[in-house]
Amino acid sequence: MHVSEIFYSLQGEGPLVGEPSVFIRLGGCVEPYCPWCDTAYALHEYREMVPEEIMEEAGRYACRNAVITGGEPFLQWEPGLKTLHRELAAKGWRISYETSGKAGIPDLHDATVVLSPKNIAGQWQVAPEALARAHSFKFVAQDLASLREIDIFVQENALQKEKVYIMPMGMTRDEQLQRMEMVFTFCREHGYRMTPRLHILIFDTKRGV
Repeated sequence: MHVSEIFYSLQGEGPLVGEPSVFIRLGGCVEPYCPWCDTAYALHEYREMVPEEIMEEAGRYACRNAVITGGEPFLQWEPGLKTLHRELAAKGWRISYETSGKAGIPDLHDATVVLSPKNIAGQWQVAPEALARAHSFKFVAQDLASLREIDIFVQENALQKEKVYIMPMGMTRDEQLQRMEMVFTFCREHGYRMTPRLHILIFDTKRGV
């Protein structure tokens, strides 16, 4: 498996924000790539590991919450992620995934799937069947136009608003702060949940936190 990094931190965004977690970031993604991606290094910075090696490294931390992210994690479902998932679950780990849905979503009953649909050049890059397998949805907002596009997408796909989280786009603290009031106001007016990016607000561009 392609593994970009494994580290312990607090979940910085989405429905599990603030939760201590071991992050397993897998390498590789599915084109078209997001122009605003803040983990583009995962496309080419990774090492080859088998599930047993990943389990050993993740197990060094006094935490049994695993966040499997990317890149696009489900790109490696058959090459080894399915085995890793099974071994983590067997050892009592709580598993959550962060995915764009571009590579599909397996039918999982023992994990939490946070789907982050991406709108690239006016096209949503997610298969309709992936929407039905997600437990919550996390959108990135750049401006008012993107917020309106998110609202339309939610309505057209009949997503439950209580499962929708919107966060400001931004790879730096300043970019986050510039957009937070806009997202806050929109979420308050339209009944969505807002999520910060705690790791960006606290550590700015530092990795592995």
